[in-house]
Amino acid sequence: MKIKFFKKENNFKKKNFAFNPNLYWKIAVCGSLTMILLSFLFGYRLFMQINQESILPIINGNEQVPTINENRVGKVLDYFSEKEQKSARILNSSSPVVDPSL
Repeated sequence: MKIKFFKKENNFKKKNFAFNPNLYWKIAVCGSLTMILLSFLFGYRLFMQINQESILPIINGNEQVPTINENRVGKVLDYFSEKEQKSARILNSSSPVVDPSL
């Protein structure tokens, strides 16, 4: 008596199926060209919106634009001068740890 095993099917292709790579390439090229065109249009629209905005209102030539607070600038300059002094003190001071290799 002979044991019958199931035969493996080596052909897994669907019948009446044709793969057309040209169609997918056409879809990919058209999609990428569409995305490029849309990005150019969006960039142009954004540029035109930004270009139309006014930078500063027109004022007399003698007046100064009040954009910087003098107190804040003074505090920042004091802070950096203190940092510079601290750095100079640290660089000029001798090292408190003795080098063991000497």
